[in-house]
Amino acid sequence: MTNNAQLIEAINQTMPFGKYAGRKLLQLPEPYLVWFHSNGFPEGKLGEQLALIYEIKLNGLEKIVRPLLRE
Repeated sequence: MTNNAQLIEAINQTMPFGKYAGRKLLQLPEPYLVWFHSNGFPEGKLGEQLALIYEIKLNGLEKIVRPLLRE
């Protein structure tokens, strides 16, 4: 899978559990991602995707990637 495909997949991945279950990862509030960053992201692909979304938001890139969000 290309980096572009991975980015699009991460942005559009649905959060499978927790307070924000059912939301796309890009739509998760930043404090929730900061909590994961401080306490540890889940293992595997979801954790990698959450870490990527954290970096996107941390670096102010959300507006740039928002057009890739599928509603």
